[in-house]
Amino acid sequence: MTDPRARIPAVDRLMDTPGGRRLAENHPRERVVAALRAAVEDLRARIAAGEAVSDPSDPGPCLSFADAWLDDDARPSLRPVINATGVVLHTNLGRAPLAQEAREAMVAAGAGHVNLEFDLEGGGRGSRYVHSVGLLRELTGAEDALVVNNCAAALVLALAATARGRDVVVSRGELVEIGGGFRIPDVLRSAGVRLREVGSTNRTSLEDYAAAVRAGGVGAILKVHRSNFRIEGFTEAPALEALVELGGRYDVPVIHDLGSGLLVDPERLGLPPEPRPRESVDEGAAVVCFSGDTLLGGPQAGLVVGRRGVVSQMREAPLCRALRVDKATLAGLEATLRLYRDPEDAIRRIPVLARLSLAPALLEARARGLAGRLDAALSAAGIGIEAAAGEGRVGGGTYPGHPLPSWTVRVKPADGDVDGLARRLRIGNPAVVGRIVDGEWVADLRTVPEIEEPVLERRIGEAIRG
Repeated sequence: MTDPRARIPAVDRLMDTPGGRRLAENHPRERVVAALRAAVEDLRARIAAGEAVSDPSDPGPCLSFADAWLDDDARPSLRPVINATGVVLHTNLGRAPLAQEAREAMVAAGAGHVNLEFDLEGGGRGSRYVHSVGLLRELTGAEDALVVNNCAAALVLALAATARGRDVVVSRGELVEIGGGFRIPDVLRSAGVRLREVGSTNRTSLEDYAAAVRAGGVGAILKVHRSNFRIEGFTEAPALEALVELGGRYDVPVIHDLGSGLLVDPERLGLPPEPRPRESVDEGAAVVCFSGDTLLGGPQAGLVVGRRGVVSQMREAPLCRALRVDKATLAGLEATLRLYRDPEDAIRRIPVLARLSLAPALLEARARGLAGRLDAALSAAGIGIEAAAGEGRVGGGTYPGHPLPSWTVRVKPADGDVDGLARRLRIGNPAVVGRIVDGEWVADLRTVPEIEEPVLERRIGEAIRG
């Protein structure tokens, strides 16, 4: 009996069919050949596994396989996602969405040449480190500023510039993990400084710091804002201002790692008090480090503000070149910072701030409308759909445990396969990521812009219909 695999068309023959020629018109020839080879190998493997194939010589199945293979091959790795999780600063989904002004500035910078390191007035070489400095000084009151590629990089550079080869004093209660297994002791080792722990997990006094500084060999005092967890109860920690006064007596600079850089009054966003860069500068910190892509609402960057002498040391350190940012990031950051000149305008235009300040009543109206439309379209399929109050989170390592009152749309599949529904939503175009709660798929509308709501509605319908 003839092996059915012998009847599978060769790749050259498949290429010469009308379907193969259409594929070659729409894709690079090399990729079409690779796709057809993969189709042939898949068919061979299925036959070898005992699968019944009606007509192995029919080119149709191989061409269909190749067509799907090429579509998947052409799909970018980085894809748009509708964030329906209710987490405003979702690190896994890219943290802060950018304001329109920032997006336009980044596109303009990427489309052509800019004066990144060129002095237009003098006609000679310039510095990329001048961009956004004036705005950062204006918005924080600092003497100088510097932009690198993220907050961890800013901290490494600050430590290396001020204390390389010496000790850095840190409270045991602030030896935090930033995320992804990246911990403060690891940061210190990367910067070439030695960790000197003081105090205990829950209580560290000013005298604990003072004793370490008096012992000698200290290059800096590091205070880390516990932005991603809380310690409550029997606690003690000296204020930044007290640490600055101590450091001043012994000529030891104080570095304040804020993590997240909120530039507006948190009360305007309905949030509890949060230390801000200007406050740290006013209290005398030599260096303040914070992120560009969390509560600031800009592109990923590490922002440094502080005393002119210390920031200048950081700028001149060889490590600074390895941590520098590109023209598009600088353009997007500058456009974002300009919005903060009018705080109310910033709250309206910067997506993170706008989403944090959304009124639950507005979200309720949207959730009820979306749930009603979906129920009308899908009720015959036995799907349970309802609008319900919910709670989101700020995210991005900020405001731990602080809920954001919100409204959600909850979907209960007729077959109970909520994991399958969630998967179909994730792998579609665009991808939709929500939450699974008590056997239901949940979309929190705080993190879904109104402009994306019709797309979300379409994708939920597609996923339910399978």
